[in-house]
Amino acid sequence: MRSLAMIRLLAIIIGGISLLMAAPLVVAIVLEDAVTVRAFLAPLAAGLVLALAVIIFTPRASLSLRRRDGLLLVFLAWIFSTIAGAVPFYLAPLNMTISDAIFESSSGFAATGATVFPDIEALPHSILLWRSMNHWAGGMGIVLLTVALMPLLGVGGFQLIKAEIPGPEKDKLTPRIADMAKVLWGAYFILTVILVLLYRLGGMEWFDAVCHCFAIIATGGITNKNDGFAYYNSAFIDWVTTIFMLLGSLNFNLYYKVVRGKFRDFLYDTETRAFFLIFVVAALIMSFSLLHQYGSFKESLRYGSFLAASFLSSTGHARADYTAWPVLAQGVIFCLMLVGGCSGSTSGGIKVIRWTVLFKQAKNEIQRMLYPQGVFSIHINRKVGRKDVVYSIAGFLFLYFTAITVTTLATAASGYDLFSSLTAALSFVGNIGNAFGIAGPGYNFGGFPGHLKLLYALMMLAGRLELWVLFVMFSPDFWKK
Repeated sequence: MRSLAMIRLLAIIIGGISLLMAAPLVVAIVLEDAVTVRAFLAPLAAGLVLALAVIIFTPRASLSLRRRDGLLLVFLAWIFSTIAGAVPFYLAPLNMTISDAIFESSSGFAATGATVFPDIEALPHSILLWRSMNHWAGGMGIVLLTVALMPLLGVGGFQLIKAEIPGPEKDKLTPRIADMAKVLWGAYFILTVILVLLYRLGGMEWFDAVCHCFAIIATGGITNKNDGFAYYNSAFIDWVTTIFMLLGSLNFNLYYKVVRGKFRDFLYDTETRAFFLIFVVAALIMSFSLLHQYGSFKESLRYGSFLAASFLSSTGHARADYTAWPVLAQGVIFCLMLVGGCSGSTSGGIKVIRWTVLFKQAKNEIQRMLYPQGVFSIHINRKVGRKDVVYSIAGFLFLYFTAITVTTLATAASGYDLFSSLTAALSFVGNIGNAFGIAGPGYNFGGFPGHLKLLYALMMLAGRLELWVLFVMFSPDFWKK
């Protein structure tokens, strides 16, 4: 019965991905040719038929998923969703290989934003919309959306949420997991609507406003323009984008608490305060280093803040060619690639809370050297933190840099220089999408070997699931009864 329940859930997820194709299908019908229409119609129909068949012919079972079931279901859900999302890319008249399509789909669902397309503006509107919708759906999490439907499926969902929400600690927002998912998606949807309206107010066409909004809310780097946000050359759009990249990087639990009137929880949240401190310091350092290049502090602050928010949030939009900036500004960008946003957000990276805990632990160790008999604790949100969180973070960092090392060596072995290989690995594992060298602004990954694209796709998904799920899947103990 447990296996049937998991098959049923996976079918529902694939059906949901198929339903998302309805929007680009309508665009293809209105604006494009029959070949592009078939690229969306065929997988949409196949996905819905599969989902309906499984729902009809498998019994509705009521059970709670075990930890192993939750981890396996999350892993399979993202793999199958990526494959399903790759089908329109492969079937559309774009001359894409299978590895190209999987790379592009993985980049979308993992909210990374790296692409194999050399000319974005030449793509059909339906494909542009599909790329952005992948971002938007993957940003909060396909599985999290499905959890909102758990009561209809008769399956308890907190094990799914624990595997899905990024960060070292997960807390229920409401007594019922379905209510939790609805609250998070409600906040996500409201931010989406507000940003679309602001982009339209700033002069974007409706289509571009929707596509860019889907990317920014998900802290992903996909754009409809070859020059990205530089195409609009608008200070208003730049500042709006900067603000919403930061908003998408905050723990979505806090939005729920603010709605409930718990403003003190937001103001005294340790991770949020550290996040904004890092952003302000990075933006100011970059802005002062750019004074000579942009002539005024107002302009340098605009560019410095945009790039600081972009890389700290793992969004990865390059408002300007930062590889031509002073070395100090480039160094700050490199450091931000190692930080990431807040836990419980759509951001990638290591996450601010982990660095905060390690900073506090290092401070305690220094104090312990001075006062050997003293008792020192880590305080998070004005509460004493659990000691085992430090061990969990240490294990995560080991896995994180292991993944980066493997990806770096694989890229270098394919003939690319070491620094480009390293920053590309940081970009994919951290779900950033932009880096330096061959992975910098103005480049794409279309010319990379197929095996590297598949490796990058796997690393993007691994980074999106914070590595634990992937490494658990490759552990022999997981498959023992």
